[in-house]
Amino acid sequence: MNTNYDITEMHLDVLKEIGNIGAAHAATSLSQLLGHKIDMRVPNVALVTFDEMFELAGGNEEIVAGIFLRIEGDLTGSMFFVQTIESATQFIRKLTGDTEFEFTAVEELGLGASALQELGNILSGSYLSALSDFTSLKIYPTVPSLCVDMVGAIVSFGLIEISQYSDEVIVIETEILQEGEQGISSVAGHFFLLPDPPSYRTIFSSLGVL
Repeated sequence: MNTNYDITEMHLDVLKEIGNIGAAHAATSLSQLLGHKIDMRVPNVALVTFDEMFELAGGNEEIVAGIFLRIEGDLTGSMFFVQTIESATQFIRKLTGDTEFEFTAVEELGLGASALQELGNILSGSYLSALSDFTSLKIYPTVPSLCVDMVGAIVSFGLIEISQYSDEVIVIETEILQEGEQGISSVAGHFFLLPDPPSYRTIFSSLGVL
């Protein structure tokens, strides 16, 4: 890994702890949004290759709903939240009340697109707020953009700059659990956090875990 910084298990454990705090905040916001209890957790945080990242999301050619945003401020980088079409459809149906909703082209999603962008705002905002609280750094997410395409096509956009320095990325795995008429169901998703190379040292220096 050519980031001029070695990521250790201790660093990943710290990010997992921060991720779980952010997930708790996001769960509260989603519960209020949906009108029923939502639980979220971060079962795993790992440093993986680009190919492994594609596989985590279902494979390079898997069609997914992806939300992309940039991170700005004291840290810079890119962040993705990727869901299967099935999981994204379930979320949109619940939020909009349209039980017949089906995915078509992004420009025809209407309220569905707004629902997914709001999901991206809540999840990314909650995590970055927790990271900001821990590090005392000023971190700002940009407005999220939505794309329905193959995993490789969506995520490759965020890899262009980082690929000049590294062939690995920090993946924050996020699981959303919700209660419904048929019991508790899981809506799985993956955060792909791609800090720009100088930001690794900034993050861990601020956390005191150099």
